[in-house]
Amino acid sequence: MPITIADVAARAKVSKTTVSRVLNGKGELDESTAARVRAVIEELGYVPSARAVNLARGRTRVVAMLVPSLTWPWMGEVVQGAVDVLEAEEYGLLLFTCNRGEDSMRQFGAQVAAKSFDGLLVIEPEGTLDYIATLHARGLPMVLIDDRDQMSGQIPSVGTTNHIGAGAAARHLIEVGRRRPLMITGPSRFGCTQQRRDGFAAVYAEAGHPIDEDRIMLGDFTFEQGAEAIHRATAAGIEFDAVFCHNDVSAAGAMQALQEHGRRIPEDVSVVGFDDIPMAAHTQPPLTTVHQPMREMGEAAARALLAHFEGTPLPNRTTIIPATFTVRESTVSSS
Repeated sequence: MPITIADVAARAKVSKTTVSRVLNGKGELDESTAARVRAVIEELGYVPSARAVNLARGRTRVVAMLVPSLTWPWMGEVVQGAVDVLEAEEYGLLLFTCNRGEDSMRQFGAQVAAKSFDGLLVIEPEGTLDYIATLHARGLPMVLIDDRDQMSGQIPSVGTTNHIGAGAAARHLIEVGRRRPLMITGPSRFGCTQQRRDGFAAVYAEAGHPIDEDRIMLGDFTFEQGAEAIHRATAAGIEFDAVFCHNDVSAAGAMQALQEHGRRIPEDVSVVGFDDIPMAAHTQPPLTTVHQPMREMGEAAARALLAHFEGTPLPNRTTIIPATFTVRESTVSSS
């Protein structure tokens, strides 16, 4: 039979409350009593329940993470970054997705009500923003990993430089002689889409090559829409010598469609993506892309939350981790 706190109390001839105080370092205790209890704990080999000790301390030492789905191409990087920080500090992670819609959110809400975790990391599932804001207003510590830039300044968040990253893509394409880019965007409702569109277009406009509206194709971050945008542009007779896609998955679709139309990459058309997911290094040819620091964003969000638990206020502005630019053979020939 496992040794219990009652066994320790009986052997040390004290109450269970006294044993609990020794374990948690709380309350005024006679040093000789505390020493006797510690000796009995060692003698019996008593190992207290981590959950019970943490609850007694007012902590679960668990952080929750709410994400739309684990199938998003970069999601594993964010989660791994957060896990690395949490595990190093002996915290657990309780992971929630929204794959089952309202049922998933009901399950998550039940865990919120049960106070099953100390704080929350969020990659905002679509349609949950008001609920998340309400939880924040009620005092639940949280950090938003703000890939969509929807709540900047309202909830503590970690973000990246979408505008600057897209500008870097434009400057690179101009440097390699591309003057007529096609842009395949993300969904217009996302803040990051507007930032990437504006950052890219601004650099081309400053260089004297404004981008006409007919060369801006609305996409949805999918492979299929990346390919479809190329088919539509080609059928419409739109001339272009470069493609900037708002993510790597749609860039892969665009590359496939370009090759189907007999366009060589990068000799005829240069292609740039955004995210730098692992797949980007393995497309044919390998994809030049804006590197989103997703793992670093997960790490930074987790560190901010843990620091808050130790008394450091959460920042009231977005913590920015800059994007970088990775050049591969989809814009510069290796020969």
